Amino acid sequence: MKILLTGTTGYIGKRLLPILLAEGHEVICCVRDKKRADLSNFDGKNVKIIELDFLDEKSLDIIPRDIDIAYYLIHSMSVSTNDFDTLEGISANNFKNSIQKTNVKQVIYLSGIVNEEELSKHLTSRKNVEDILGSGTFNLTTLRAGIIVGSGSASFEIMRDLVEKLPIMITPKWLNTKSQPIAVRNVLEFLKGVVLNEYTYNKSFDIGGPEIFTYKEMLLTFAKVRKLKRTIITLPIMTPKLSSYWLYFVTSTSYKLAINLVDSMKVEVICKENDLAERLHIKLIPYKEAIMLAFNKINQQDVISSWIDAQSSDVLSKGVSNLIKVPTFGCYQDKRERLIKSEISTINKIWAIGDDNGWYYGNFLWMMRGFLDKLSGGIGLRRGRKSQTELSVGDALDFWRVLYADKKEKRLLLYAEMKLPGEAWLEFKIKNNILYQTATFRPLGIWGRIYWYGVLPFHGFLFKGMIDKLTE
Repeated sequence: MKILLTGTTGYIGKRLLPILLAEGHEVICCVRDKKRADLSNFDGKNVKIIELDFLDEKSLDIIPRDIDIAYYLIHSMSVSTNDFDTLEGISANNFKNSIQKTNVKQVIYLSGIVNEEELSKHLTSRKNVEDILGSGTFNLTTLRAGIIVGSGSASFEIMRDLVEKLPIMITPKWLNTKSQPIAVRNVLEFLKGVVLNEYTYNKSFDIGGPEIFTYKEMLLTFAKVRKLKRTIITLPIMTPKLSSYWLYFVTSTSYKLAINLVDSMKVEVICKENDLAERLHIKLIPYKEAIMLAFNKINQQDVISSWIDAQSSDVLSKGVSNLIKVPTFGCYQDKRERLIKSEISTINKIWAIGDDNGWYYGNFLWMMRGFLDKLSGGIGLRRGRKSQTELSVGDALDFWRVLYADKKEKRLLLYAEMKLPGEAWLEFKIKNNILYQTATFRPLGIWGRIYWYGVLPFHGFLFKGMIDKLTE
């Protein structure tokens, strides 16, 4: 069958793609920027990339007419605190209007559990998208999930941050809200299992694991699995805004996502009973086992996708292609070069930079820069990286984003996503046994120029120390 996959570069989309290909399907991957989609590990005969933007209805004319199935995996919660629901509505309408022109037999939508009258803005938006898609002329199957537990998922990584960093937690009262977490493996089994299953046509199904927990119980269970002793004290006085700040500063989440998560965590997400798991012969994975499976993936350096892969920069949303050519006019640069002792060693160091390995020199200052970025509403250093040894275009790397990564070409290009009065690039390139390290800053107005000269003394030994360590 020919399947249209939206959200290809997202958390679920990246994991679903290899499953669909293994089933023998032909998959058309929808992306906003082709350079962010790395399909080098897949058979090119059965997978194709098309570049479009669901906020731009005219760009959707490229969608093939002979598709059989379409997955709608587009969400905008981490993009904006105010208008993500409007953006999701526009995307859903454009998708519906376009997909109705094809031969599609079924659309499969992954949504959120809806079981309270007063829903969060996030869950209200998901329900609105479901209503929009449901008004189409095609068969719609909606799978509604709550907390998804898996390596790299936003929920998993936030819990991991809290449990592993805080022996004692003073938390908001919404930690007593009940939820029904589900392992990401089960989510993927449901997404695969409902394909052309007529029983699921024009129906919605809540999907969750076999257990119900409060968020507090989930954190304490997580701690037990990690063999950590943790104390959690809940306070009724923390407002949603204070809760968002608490989540933002303690974990690696962005402030935009923190606000939307807190808004949703006040609402119980418990599944309405259904027999879909039995019909599809899916064995639901217990919460503890889901955590252990996630850490097995992490320990094996086999994390396929992560929530941090989502674009967090307004500039990046316009496409990697617009940033990959590093400017020189009107820019300040710190250029350094060193003869390297071992090309393999230097390349491996470059590809392992950041996160647990640090930046090889002056790590305290890098951490301070990340802390200041958090204070100013930025993303800080806590995002880390998906893999400790591999990098792909679009990957997050602390407060940088990978624009170009090619080991054969011996070149890595990063773009800064921290709060800056301008734009910044950091490039590593090896040629003729020499490492060329270039930091480029394009200032915005007078404050950009003041910023560059203000940090210039730190650049002097930070960048020098870094290239020395990379080449020793």
